[in-house]
Amino acid sequence: MTHRGSPNRTLHVGALARVEGEGAMHVQVRDGRVRDVQLQIYEPPRFFEAFLRGRAFSEPPDITARICGICPVAYQMSACRAIEDACGVGVDGGVGDLRRLLYCGEWIESHALHVYLLHAPDFLGLDGAVDFARQQRAVVERGLQLKKVGNQIMEVVGGRAIHPVNVRVGGFYRAPTRQELAPVAERLRWAVDAAVATVEWVAGFDFPDFEVDHELVALQQPGTYPIDAGVRIESSGGLDFAVADFEQHVIEEHVAHSNALHAHLQGRGPYLVGPLARFSLNASRLSPVAAQAATAGGLGPVCRNPFRSIVVRAVEIVYACEEASRLIEGYEPPAQPFVAVTPRAATGYGCTEAPRGLLFHRYNLAADGTVEAARIVPPTSQNQAAIEDDLRRFVDTRLELPSDELTAACEQAIRNYDPCISCATHFLDLEVQRW
Repeated sequence: MTHRGSPNRTLHVGALARVEGEGAMHVQVRDGRVRDVQLQIYEPPRFFEAFLRGRAFSEPPDITARICGICPVAYQMSACRAIEDACGVGVDGGVGDLRRLLYCGEWIESHALHVYLLHAPDFLGLDGAVDFARQQRAVVERGLQLKKVGNQIMEVVGGRAIHPVNVRVGGFYRAPTRQELAPVAERLRWAVDAAVATVEWVAGFDFPDFEVDHELVALQQPGTYPIDAGVRIESSGGLDFAVADFEQHVIEEHVAHSNALHAHLQGRGPYLVGPLARFSLNASRLSPVAAQAATAGGLGPVCRNPFRSIVVRAVEIVYACEEASRLIEGYEPPAQPFVAVTPRAATGYGCTEAPRGLLFHRYNLAADGTVEAARIVPPTSQNQAAIEDDLRRFVDTRLELPSDELTAACEQAIRNYDPCISCATHFLDLEVQRW
């Protein structure tokens, strides 16, 4: 049943598996217009901030890594930076380079997973990665090999690819040798070329004509593309504030239809973090090969089409591969793999750029280093309000589609934002009701 032309109907999406847990989508149509869109996140609260209270200042990197199996390094790095900020410690030099290298590994594996296995099938008219592999085995194998390079970096530097065990406040428990990194360097030479080919491939997809007008927000890291650090946060609307002032500008609120908090900018409304924001605010800081790939892929200095986010992610794979190669080439094992951190009574703030966007941590420490309070604001919760608004506009212009086509269009539109739990290819069970 197509329900074409019905002025009143309800679209109910029963299971969203890739929006930071379990959730649904509900769309109400009245008089031929979309009146309401809700991302109904019904996953029970996970209480990680509560888990952290009473723990030693050394524990958050290991605990928060368990928030996500795809981007654990992001949580570890943001936690480390916030705790080090509270303790008045800076980590740079060789140890800082190792952190950035580890983060590059996560960007490569996460973006490759999304581009090849979760998002590309949408543009190819395929049901999922299995059908994709049957039809274009060599292309899928290239994606898996790219992901493997990222995993290899995480294993050598972090101790293992999922929930790395070598990360600690102040740096690492152990620094890898140049010999251990040599095989990674060899694979990265292949990976740069494979990543450039990935940009060329995805740039040829057919992209709907759709743009977002939300304020874009990303870290700023002077002289380089932001990944693992940044002392200031900027927006496309002219905001420029210190990481320590994040909570003065970002407001989180509970909404009745979701267990996940919705974030907005104080007095300014919904905003977007992630690849579109990073690229649009930092394109001039890309490496030469990545910048050339972006231009060849049809990207200008700003990208506001969320469907083209797959191209931006591919460009970021190029950048991360180049950056990892550069860091390994100049690597000299530090005399000590960590900086000593002495706790004190203070509050610290840390932000890094997870593959999906800005990730904020704040810790209040007692004099003995006990965590008295913690706050974590992940990228997906920051994007939720904007995603709802974008879906409202996206669905509003496609109400004449048959139900199955509208379902597929909604799936693809949500997948643009790569919500944190990226599990299944099929995640919308669309029910259409009219009366």
